[in-house]
Amino acid sequence: MRALVGISCCVKAFGIFNTPNHAASDSYVRVVLGPVGGVPVLVPAGGEGLVADILPRLDGLILTGSRSNVWPGHYDGPPHAEGTPEDQERDATTLPLIRGAIQAGVPLLAICRGMQELNVALGGSLDQRIQDLPRRMDHSTPSDQPIPLVRTGKAHAVRLAPGLLLAELAGRQEVPVNSLHNQGVQRLAPRLEAVGWAPDGTVEAVRVREARNFAWGVQWHPEYDWERDEFSRAIFTSFGAACAERAAARFVLQAAE
Repeated sequence: MRALVGISCCVKAFGIFNTPNHAASDSYVRVVLGPVGGVPVLVPAGGEGLVADILPRLDGLILTGSRSNVWPGHYDGPPHAEGTPEDQERDATTLPLIRGAIQAGVPLLAICRGMQELNVALGGSLDQRIQDLPRRMDHSTPSDQPIPLVRTGKAHAVRLAPGLLLAELAGRQEVPVNSLHNQGVQRLAPRLEAVGWAPDGTVEAVRVREARNFAWGVQWHPEYDWERDEFSRAIFTSFGAACAERAAARFVLQAAE
């Protein structure tokens, strides 16, 4: 029995009537069907009421990237600049879902916006426009990359903490990554440990301290290049192994009931 892996959705307007849709990028579906080895389950942005019903049925959870940003009210931050996309329906779902997944030991992989959500859900705060801060890089879509390479082109290096999972998967302590974000960790949540940094000091990877299961976040997008990048693929394979283990344990428990 393959693991059921939740994929967080955004609310996006589609069509000539701008009809709200619950959506996740195909790249997350393909990576779950691929190196994760699970069955993708799209988790709609339906609010906290979904969490108690859906979480016990999941063997893993991917928190996806998105153009939208976490509403600043969740971390007592200043209002976003005019025109900054938000998705408060997603926030209302993912923040309690994160806390519930960690408490229940559901494997969790947080990517880009997902890592920012992880930090906020556990009590951290965000810088809203890293490129406007002194001595910081522009981490948004690199303008010097040809259009086909914007998602997969390597924008900068990340230094990884030695002796921990990501460095072990990479086989080295520095890796090149893509970069497609404006926001990032400002104050790190008490339960999180920074395990990766950009050259300007921006936190690029975190883990949940004393987590019961796989619980990691990365600020870059490994789902875009796992087919050609061994490190990206290894992240999803490791996450998938944790999901498969939970699925097997859940099956045994259900069979015994």
